[in-house]
Amino acid sequence: MSDRSRLFAFCLLVVSSQSLSSFAGEESVRKETSTVVTAEDPKTSEASKSDGGKEEKDAEWSIESPPGPSFDQPVDVTEGTWMTVDVNPDGREIVFDLLGDLYVMPISGAAGPDQFPEKLTSGIAWDMQPRFSHDGKSIAFTSDRNGKGGKAGDNIWVIDRESKKVRQVSNESFRLLNGPAWSPDDQYIVARKHFTSRRSLGAGEMWMFHHDAASLNAMAGVQLTKRPNDQKDVNEPVFSPDGRYLYYSQDSTPGDTFEYDKDSNGQIYTIKRLRRGAHSG
Repeated sequence: MSDRSRLFAFCLLVVSSQSLSSFAGEESVRKETSTVVTAEDPKTSEASKSDGGKEEKDAEWSIESPPGPSFDQPVDVTEGTWMTVDVNPDGREIVFDLLGDLYVMPISGAAGPDQFPEKLTSGIAWDMQPRFSHDGKSIAFTSDRNGKGGKAGDNIWVIDRESKKVRQVSNESFRLLNGPAWSPDDQYIVARKHFTSRRSLGAGEMWMFHHDAASLNAMAGVQLTKRPNDQKDVNEPVFSPDGRYLYYSQDSTPGDTFEYDKDSNGQIYTIKRLRRGAHSG
């Protein structure tokens, strides 16, 4: 069984049809047909093994069709945690992620006949970390949906604000990406690529992709920074307004091992600045 299948062998709450209502000044989130994937079906497990006792490898695994039985579970919430929120540059609406889907709503509150925010994405794939382009026409986000080649894993995607058409930007199946940030001209997206060695938290590097990388056959991206080791992380990329510099945070503590008991009252992270065209690839 793959690591992904083992993950689904536990209990995974995922969201499909959703609605959001407003009452008493709060935004209520009602998940009407959420799906719970439970333990793997023993019959399926046995069928996946060959006569020799070896597990057969599937050529392709769809994240929208997880193994094992499932059932619908209503979910109704009035707030969320560990969410990402971004404001449209026009100042009139926000985009946010909640339980693996993306929504937009006026900055003054939910709109429409039922006072519901607008849902942009749905399904079992986990969509998060939305970021508006500077012209407000596109939203970059992180998603583990199946992409080019049939592989599923965290990659950078872009959704058109009006048509809701989604296109893939990066195509990693092992060194996964997250935390997209637009360049001021909206032509490029920088994201953090994740590397692991002896522990899952690992380290990161900044990589840059063209917003239309798939059609340009350039989904490999360009490396901007090089990790000092496999234990010190980087994150939070953001461009300067003129696009000349990329700023990001980096663990600057000494040594090449990870420490869980660092002094939180001291300095752990520092802000780094990279001049475009001077990347360390």
